[in-house]
Amino acid sequence: MSENAYDRGRLNLPFVGICTFGKSPYVADWDRINADVAILGAPFDFGTQWRAGARFGPRSIREASTLFAFGHGGAYDHEDDVTYLPSDKVRMVDLGDADIVHTDTETSHANIEHGVRRILAAGALPVVLGGDHSVNIPCINAFDEDCAKHGPIHVVQFDAHLDFVDVRHGVRNGHGNPMRRAAEKGYVSGLSQLGIRNVSSTARDGYEDARAMGSDILSVRQIRQLGVEAVLARIPEAARYYVTIDIDGFDPSIAPGTGTPSHGGFVYYEVLELLAGLARRGRIVGVDLVEVAPDYDHTGGTAILAAQVLMNLIGRIMHAREG
Repeated sequence: MSENAYDRGRLNLPFVGICTFGKSPYVADWDRINADVAILGAPFDFGTQWRAGARFGPRSIREASTLFAFGHGGAYDHEDDVTYLPSDKVRMVDLGDADIVHTDTETSHANIEHGVRRILAAGALPVVLGGDHSVNIPCINAFDEDCAKHGPIHVVQFDAHLDFVDVRHGVRNGHGNPMRRAAEKGYVSGLSQLGIRNVSSTARDGYEDARAMGSDILSVRQIRQLGVEAVLARIPEAARYYVTIDIDGFDPSIAPGTGTPSHGGFVYYEVLELLAGLARRGRIVGVDLVEVAPDYDHTGGTAILAAQVLMNLIGRIMHAREG
């Protein structure tokens, strides 16, 4: 008899059952989180400047994630010779979604922030499914008390766009602002902004401000020239990292389902190798993945990519912590 869960019960194929992330248990009471990893949906896309639709991102990522939940008791990677996310060692739960109030950014963001605070209070790793990139703002806001106890965080961003706009027509909390809002926090020690390229949503003065406020900015081409290890060497070692992944950081040839696609992006293994190296280099204490807009990709490939990246990232974070 093997250790596969389906040898002891239902087969539970990906298209069967309720779509929690990775078919992990659903926890409705956010004051009773007992887990290593807690998934929170943030289906908010009022911060977009062009194509909306990322409000459906969390649902699509959850559905795609069932592909990676066959009941094997973990995910074996033959290249690493490691079984990631072993079911007897890693407890992952899905908290459902933060409540979103239509057209009300302040209340919706406050609800997302509350969810992340409850996860941190429970000692779990928050993994937030966006939503547009503005949901990163309440996620970072939620870390103030945690950082007061455990030290600052360094933000590592994978994205096509710098997202460092200060204020545009009075808007401070849209999806072009999150990295600026993060850099303003006293408990954010710096930013590594990876994949930034081509015509950006941020003007030149935004780039100058970002560098002055502690950002290291690299394009996809610069990262390829440097190589993975040289890029990792530019990120502070043994730090606490918050990782924010905009799906448009990937090339639209593999991730067309997003509101603002930008050609010349990452391929899958480039990002995976950087994330794996980051998990070994320090401690990843928070994650969000944003801007999946499934209606622009009827193959479902973008949502599958998002789910696969998150499953692999969570696995490597937990494995590094065991080590």
